[in-house]
Amino acid sequence: MSGERATEEAYSARLAEYRRQIDELDRQLVALLNERARLAQAIGRLKADGEDRVYHPEREAQVLRNVLAANRGPLPDQALLAIYSEILSASRALQQPLRVAYLGPVATFTHEAAKRRFGSSAEFIPCRTIADVFLATQRGEADYGVVPVENSTEGAVAHTLDMFLDTDLQICAEILLPISHNLLGRGRLDQIRRVYSNPQALAQCRRWLQENLPQAELIEVASTARAAQLVTDEESAAIANAAAAEVYGLPIIAARIEDSATNLTRFLVIGPRRSPPSGHDRSAVIFAVRDRVGALHDALGVFARHGINLTRIESRPSKRRPWEYVFFVDLEGHPEDAHVQAALRELEEQCTMVKVLGAWPVEPSPVGR
Repeated sequence: MSGERATEEAYSARLAEYRRQIDELDRQLVALLNERARLAQAIGRLKADGEDRVYHPEREAQVLRNVLAANRGPLPDQALLAIYSEILSASRALQQPLRVAYLGPVATFTHEAAKRRFGSSAEFIPCRTIADVFLATQRGEADYGVVPVENSTEGAVAHTLDMFLDTDLQICAEILLPISHNLLGRGRLDQIRRVYSNPQALAQCRRWLQENLPQAELIEVASTARAAQLVTDEESAAIANAAAAEVYGLPIIAARIEDSATNLTRFLVIGPRRSPPSGHDRSAVIFAVRDRVGALHDALGVFARHGINLTRIESRPSKRRPWEYVFFVDLEGHPEDAHVQAALRELEEQCTMVKVLGAWPVEPSPVGR
């Protein structure tokens, strides 16, 4: 018994010492975080004398790169990115709270992406449609907007691309969000007759739905969260995320029903101006070619001649004349880079329209530890 008691006492002593060290580190962390906050406030006072921007994607990307470069574990990179998202959010709020519009209602994937980028200290403004996000941002009702633009399995979100044709708003950042879908409902799987969701979500779960609910009616609605709101009986269900299940009080009937295990959606942050160069940037451009043989080939050749890598290309109807198309491209580089400037000047000589849609820093990627 005495040996057991001695072992317990040694264990308790070690545990108490570890906890004492943690408490001391917590005090130091709080002091350092407040010192960082005071510096953020000082920067805010400097900005009040001239610059009106609180959100600097290029600077925040550099901060996150510095954090990941300094990480030696055991904390994984993804955990540090989540922690610093809230630190940056709180620092922005000390300067000026940001209003961020998103495709609502609460608990959509766009809402999740907006919170991941801007943190809990921002004010989030739900909008009924993608067009409303653009409108709220353009009117100044929101400082920034967040909209989906591309899914890794289903491709482009056409409505978002179309909105860029008629707006002066600029892309200033992007958010990559892993997407996991769940079937939410109040009944059993064999009771379901109707499934509500966003068209993209329905498409991303097509195979699962065919195998498990082949007789169910698939009903498209504006968002996954709106789908959750429509589940009112045991015969209806929604495809949405886990946050929607919690917010709207719906049990998860089946989890992770997406057809692809590597399902990602890319979201864009839109605002009044593009981000300045960070040294590791991407840009978006839209152009329309003349109606002649080889026009698109020649336009794309401009980028090749200037050593510019295109990371995406999409075509959309111009909506000016039947069968006339415009082309959206994402490219590596910034419009202020000399070789990109030269390429855009040459492109303007060949095309009927060229418009820069924005530029943003490439986000650092966590490698995990």
